[in-house]
Amino acid sequence: MAQDTPQDTPPETAQTASQFTILWTSHDADAATGGKSTAKWDATGVSIDTRTIQTGDLFVALSAERDGHDFVAMALAKGAAAALVTHRPDGVADDAPLLIVPDVLAALSALGQAARARTSAKVLAITGSVGKTSAKEMARAVLSRQGRVHAAEASYNNHWGVPLTLARMPQDCDFAVIEIGMSNPGEIAPLSRLTCPHVAMITTVGPAHLQAFDDINGIAREKAAIIDGLVSGGVAVLNADTETSEILQRYASKREVTQVLFGQMSRTWALKHVALAQGKTLVQADTPNGPLMFKLLTAGRHFAMNGLGILAACAALGADPVQAAMDLGQWAPPAGRGTHEVVTLDAAIEHETLILLDDAFNANPISLTAALEVLASYTPHDNVGRIIKGRRVAILGDMLELGPHENAMHAETANDPSIPALHLIHCAGPRMRHLYDALPDNLRGQWAESADALARQAAQLVDGGDVVLVKGSKESKISLVVDAIRKLGHPDAT
Repeated sequence: MAQDTPQDTPPETAQTASQFTILWTSHDADAATGGKSTAKWDATGVSIDTRTIQTGDLFVALSAERDGHDFVAMALAKGAAAALVTHRPDGVADDAPLLIVPDVLAALSALGQAARARTSAKVLAITGSVGKTSAKEMARAVLSRQGRVHAAEASYNNHWGVPLTLARMPQDCDFAVIEIGMSNPGEIAPLSRLTCPHVAMITTVGPAHLQAFDDINGIAREKAAIIDGLVSGGVAVLNADTETSEILQRYASKREVTQVLFGQMSRTWALKHVALAQGKTLVQADTPNGPLMFKLLTAGRHFAMNGLGILAACAALGADPVQAAMDLGQWAPPAGRGTHEVVTLDAAIEHETLILLDDAFNANPISLTAALEVLASYTPHDNVGRIIKGRRVAILGDMLELGPHENAMHAETANDPSIPALHLIHCAGPRMRHLYDALPDNLRGQWAESADALARQAAQLVDGGDVVLVKGSKESKISLVVDAIRKLGHPDAT
């Protein structure tokens, strides 16, 4: 199957805009990009991927691991309205509809800028070391009950993902939620300026991508740069509890923007109580409108914090935060970010199941602490399985991009406050070996050099009645263990 995006990029899913609504005409796209169309065309969407392209899409021939120009003929054959290119590729007909520009990525950014300029939508931009995508999905869930929302279906938060998300934005949407990420210094401010948000939210600051920065303070300053793109009168919604909150607040003060703080240390959006139990979270908070309670159908103190931040952001956007609090119960985390599922090991035996917590998309010390707290909040099921006694089991893969102290950071997890509540910890990868060696003997399960090697032992790692957390950085491939555990399951008896 043709692939014209990086291999670790999730395929596109259905676009927010109706497939029957014209998103871009050749005239408008020419004006936005300064390019020249070879024929008149109307596009109902924008795509960078021939695997998922829809009839009527404008195909953007980006160059990544493969040159998108190699896939233009295929895109047109699949019904693309036109292709955004720097030249007519070989094998493409002379009369094919093309939008020719000097630079494809720059033209995509220009489309995004034009789309942002022509909409009256209220725009929320979200960044943070942990929780960007979950917070974006929370915002989508609650704002969709109060208007038409545009947001990327996947975690499109980089130098091409943000322009792509903007370029797909319908002119008549009421709200837009844009996720902005970074791997290196200097990446967030340009994307925020392109986005021009009314509200910018920072979920938290932690040691993700620390290898690219001198220290966590540098990460905080980079995250704070999302404030640079705020429109006049914009609002910065900031985590009051992160250790670098003062840096965020100083940055906002220098930019003279309105600040709204959320968390236990906030005087306005104050987190008062969080209770975790069997996959659910109950939250009590004080808000400018009085006490508020909301419930999440997934467990996690970090989700409670993000939820409170989203309510503050909704209020700043002019939406109803009370209605949003009620609608938070409709949200569920995206795949690989803390999802809860039941795996039936033997459909013929009652309760011969285990609970699988799939958190295999990303990991750093902050998110690992949050995930372990969630695992500790569950009660395993006794009197089933080989071992009879249900267990809380963690299966952990390497945390990447933590910098020169990464081995010590892995070992330090042995002192996490949730560790005593666990029964068994399996580890995969050379970095996680440092945690494995630091664990008390009674908690040590299996260690393997790679996630693939650990996945081959899946049947020995877990048992009926267990609650199993699988977590690690995406590049550690710990999701192979998730897949292997799922394959242990059987369909429910009917």
